[in-house]
Amino acid sequence: MRMLDLITKKRDNQALSKAEIDFIIKDYTSGNIPDYQMSAFLMAVYFNGMTDQESTDLALAMMTSGDTFDLSDIKGIKVDKHSTGGVGDKVTLVLGPLVAACGAKFAKMSGRGLGHTGGTLDKLEAIPGYNIVLDEQAFKDQVNRIGLSVIGQSKNITPADKKMYALRDVTATVPSIPLIASSIMSKKLASGADAICLDVKVGNGAFMSDLEEAKKLATLMVQIGKLSGRSVKAILTNMDEPLGLGVGNSLEVIEAIETLKGNGPKDLETVVLEIGSYLLEDAGIASKSEALVMLKEKIANGEAFNKLVELAEAQGGDTSYIHHPEKFEKAKHIIPLKAEKAGYIESMTTIDVGLAAAYLGAGRETVDGLIDPAVGLVFNKKIGDYVQVGDTILYIHANDKGLEDATNTLKAAIKIGEKQNHVTLIEGVIL
Repeated sequence: MRMLDLITKKRDNQALSKAEIDFIIKDYTSGNIPDYQMSAFLMAVYFNGMTDQESTDLALAMMTSGDTFDLSDIKGIKVDKHSTGGVGDKVTLVLGPLVAACGAKFAKMSGRGLGHTGGTLDKLEAIPGYNIVLDEQAFKDQVNRIGLSVIGQSKNITPADKKMYALRDVTATVPSIPLIASSIMSKKLASGADAICLDVKVGNGAFMSDLEEAKKLATLMVQIGKLSGRSVKAILTNMDEPLGLGVGNSLEVIEAIETLKGNGPKDLETVVLEIGSYLLEDAGIASKSEALVMLKEKIANGEAFNKLVELAEAQGGDTSYIHHPEKFEKAKHIIPLKAEKAGYIESMTTIDVGLAAAYLGAGRETVDGLIDPAVGLVFNKKIGDYVQVGDTILYIHANDKGLEDATNTLKAAIKIGEKQNHVTLIEGVIL
């Protein structure tokens, strides 16, 4: 088998067999296929696409290029969720404890934030002492014991995907739906869950800004899951404004705590309940309608909040911060951003909202960049709200960097006008 022949085949829009895709991934990962040939192959995929079966075979080949996790030692159906990334997305912090309180086994490996998107691990590490590193057996033991664990991904998970993504990034082949879907699903499949709900963000704060393209991506990822023998569903949620009110690591943990106490913002609660109901259904615990009732009950009776305390305690976190969120370190400066004219908040450039938080130190531009857990933004008004001159739109939580850049970016990102627009929170569900 020669790489040249396979490039030619894909260039001519022919489908590759599983054996051919396995050959490409194995030999590229081992260094036997040079970058220039892989670049040609990726460009051929970019222009000609892949069949669902090819995309599935690609995901599975990347999955088996490194560590995979066998979670069969965990009793029951293991559930997981994945978000394609956005601003203010603290869903996992609420969802994990909530579904675990309902009896589901929530076994999740998460990543860090980069650029304008926040990472679950960064948020959890805002809880002093929280340990994101557990070996596989300790991870499985914890899920068996308390129903959930959230840890960092193994460094050797899907090395083929890491190598291919770096090449895609410099060859203008990142925006390819088959390559995106295979990349995401390779990591999810390697993590070992039986049932997965994908939260596909769509809007100006997500990497998928077009609804129809987001639907194509969601549909393909669900199909890859099904062809791989997993139960996978996807919901499309709006990222034309941040999710919830807080953007920044400690600020988002505090908001998650309040949501588990029943005091969270409505949009965050709605997304959590939607994803949670599908996971409980796939776990065989309840029908979707029964699950919604159960989830709300677990918030109301305090069991979901208690499960967050259990999670933090099990992974070395100082639980006093969960019980007393006022203990989280505060930024030196909390500065209101005020409306300079009257009208409705018509729109936000959400990616710029995320970048503003990153300027303050809430995000990183490089993988090894440092995070300041205290800084970020807390919104007081969102799209559709009316403001008078001088009303506070949001509060900027700043320490020693980025305040001027963040302020200027936010002023340009938030548009006030005469239209009372509304955000459709859930754009669709792919079953």
